[in-house]
Amino acid sequence: MSRGSRNSLPNVEKERALEPTLKLRDRMIQAIRAFFEANGYLHVETPCLIPAPAPEAHIDAIRAGDLYLQPSPELCMKRLLSNGFSRIFQISKCFRDKERGALHLPEFTMLEWYRTGIDYTVLMEECQDLFLFVCESLHLQEPVCYGGRDIDFRPPWERLSVADAFKSLASIPLKEALEKDLFEEVMVVEIEPHLGWGKPTFLFDYPASMAALARLRKDNRVVAERFEIYVGGLELANGFSELNDAEEQRTRFEEERRKRAASQRPVYPVPEKFLDALPSMPDAAGIALGIDRLAMILTDATSIDQVVAFVPETL
Repeated sequence: MSRGSRNSLPNVEKERALEPTLKLRDRMIQAIRAFFEANGYLHVETPCLIPAPAPEAHIDAIRAGDLYLQPSPELCMKRLLSNGFSRIFQISKCFRDKERGALHLPEFTMLEWYRTGIDYTVLMEECQDLFLFVCESLHLQEPVCYGGRDIDFRPPWERLSVADAFKSLASIPLKEALEKDLFEEVMVVEIEPHLGWGKPTFLFDYPASMAALARLRKDNRVVAERFEIYVGGLELANGFSELNDAEEQRTRFEEERRKRAASQRPVYPVPEKFLDALPSMPDAAGIALGIDRLAMILTDATSIDQVVAFVPETL
């Protein structure tokens, strides 16, 4: 046996130990597909290589020659809505630069789905249905145990506005957090660890400044029709009613590009073809859900490394 073969044995044993988890992950993805097919959704595939990602201030794309590896299939999927598709979903590889940790990989698997004629409140109901369907399809013990605590996926889930979360859990008011650019820090340190225990939590109505592609509430334009799903303190999904005003979207993109320039991050081109298609997109809602993180919850894993076949360090 060569030295290289001998040194690879621990990795082989680790990969074999992953087999039960990878089998459950496979069944989980099969259940997700079955749910959407049963509800009239079309599975679509859009390019991983794109000319311009959505220029969001805190999401870094990976360059691939003159193109970018998609951080999300969002823009292409919305162009399909503009072309007349009404219910679409996709399970795809996504890529983000400078993301590595217990909850992050530079290459990860994302579920995204979009549906016309609904808003974020209806989308929340559909999320509950999806999670319950997956748990029942996998014959998981109910409630699911994660982090030593029980989580019941049966509806109704907890609903908590961002404003109320700051009032009850944060050390500073929401307005002050926004003014001092401390929103994300307060969220991660003081709020997120308390969300999604007992029942999953919908954290909803984000500040308008956190609505890169989401529609603002007509009755209260200081907040966006956006929510995130938390389970066991872990953010699993980000969904919202879709903005389909091209002029407003262009203004937001330019603001995000200014923020990127100010923080000395690469400034991406404006996705013009997306903006050209946006006026044709009907009212809709959509969401992105991390497949790897959902697998973590369902297998009681403490690291994303425990639910994927390979991580960058072992390649």
